[in-house]
Amino acid sequence: MRILVVNVNTTESITHAIAEQARLVAAPGTEIVGLTPRFGAESVEGNFESYLAAIAVMDRVMSYDQPFDAVIQAGYGEHGREGLQELLDVPVVDITEAAASLAMLLGHAYSVVTTLDRTVPLIEDRLKLAGLFERCASVRASGLAVLELEEDPQRAVEAIVGQAELAVRQDKAEVICLGCGGMAGLDEQIRQRTGVPVVDGVTAAVTLAESLVRLGLSTSKVRTYAKPRPKQIVGWPGQWLR
Repeated sequence: MRILVVNVNTTESITHAIAEQARLVAAPGTEIVGLTPRFGAESVEGNFESYLAAIAVMDRVMSYDQPFDAVIQAGYGEHGREGLQELLDVPVVDITEAAASLAMLLGHAYSVVTTLDRTVPLIEDRLKLAGLFERCASVRASGLAVLELEEDPQRAVEAIVGQAELAVRQDKAEVICLGCGGMAGLDEQIRQRTGVPVVDGVTAAVTLAESLVRLGLSTSKVRTYAKPRPKQIVGWPGQWLR
C-alpha cells in the first residue's frame, strides 16, 4: 500500500517531519511518500494562502506519476480536500477531520490547539462543514507561527501545553487535537503534561487511510464528488488538467 502525504506549504523540512511522523504508525507494508507542492507559501496561515495551497496540493498529487492507494492532505483547516475527492478514485483523508473523528471516540468533547489566532476561524469552519463542530469545546491559538514550531521547539511545547491545559480546565475538553501538521511528534509530551488523550492529525489520518484501503472503500462518486465534467481549462500550465 502506498499513501501520499501532501504538505500544504512549500517548506521541505516540514514535509520531512510530517512524513516521518506518518511512518511511525504506518503498518508493515505501507509506504509513505511525502510530497511538497511545487508552488505556494512557505507556511499557510490565512485564507489567501489556504486557497493557493488547495490548487498547489491538487497540482502536486495529479502530477505524481506512480500508483498510489490513498492521499492525506496534511494541513489543518485548509481548503481543497473536496477537489481532491472529485479528481481521485482513491480515499482522501484530511488531517483536520481525521483528528476530530478519532477524538470523539475518546471523550465527550475535544479542543484543538493551533498556531496563530487568525487560523481559528478557518479550523472552526472546516469542522462545521464536516459536521464535527458540535462536540468541539474550543479552538485555541498558541500564538506561534507555523515556522516557529521548528525554530524553537521547546517554546512551542510550552505554548501549546499552556493552551491545552486551559482547554481541559476551562473549556472542559477531554481530548486535545494538535491543530497543525507541523506539530507532528508533540503528542506524547502534551499527553504527559495534561493527562488527557492527544490526537495528532497526521497519524490519525494514516490509520484511517489504511483502514479505508483495506476495506476497499473510497469516495462516493454518485453526486457531490463525481468526476469534474469535461471542459476546456484556459491558461492552466499543468499537463494533467489539459
